[in-house]
Amino acid sequence: MIAGLVLAAGAAQRFGAPKQLAELDGRPLLEHVLAAMTSAPLDRVVVVLGAYADEIRARVDLHGAESVVCVDWAEGQSASLRSGVATIEAEADAIVVALGDQPLLAARAVARVVAARGRGCDAVRATYESHPGHPIVLERALFPRVTALTGDAGAREVLASSNVCDVDCGGLGRPDDVDTPEDLAVARA
Repeated sequence: MIAGLVLAAGAAQRFGAPKQLAELDGRPLLEHVLAAMTSAPLDRVVVVLGAYADEIRARVDLHGAESVVCVDWAEGQSASLRSGVATIEAEADAIVVALGDQPLLAARAVARVVAARGRGCDAVRATYESHPGHPIVLERALFPRVTALTGDAGAREVLASSNVCDVDCGGLGRPDDVDTPEDLAVARA
């Protein structure tokens, strides 16, 4: 089984408000990511919530994704990643990780990285104009290392010491993070 994991637990301090709920084209940012992930060839999608879990559940169409709350979300992205992987690792052969603040993620990019599995890589990572981005496929062999992570670096440390296959996803959406109101203005352009 291939599962999708959307990390959306942060407090959005640089944004100044729950960025997961900021509107783009009349829908919350997180809803765009969930629509892309649930439209992709994934067997299950889980979104990890934290700081604004109740507000998000009340206002965001999860598109059939399951939500889990990371109680230690304030520890950083690794806590959300650990929480999500722990939720689905027992049944998943691979996990496709996306970020809840990348509303221009395309389902076709998710499909492309999933299709690139099986080339002997521990992970498959989307690239855009030769720059690494998301989504990232983590194979089962990496789960123990991911669940041992600490801090706010996400899976970077694990990927740096793993066999990663990069897959060009240029032209399939945009990997831009929305971290500030200015980033949102760029996404709207």
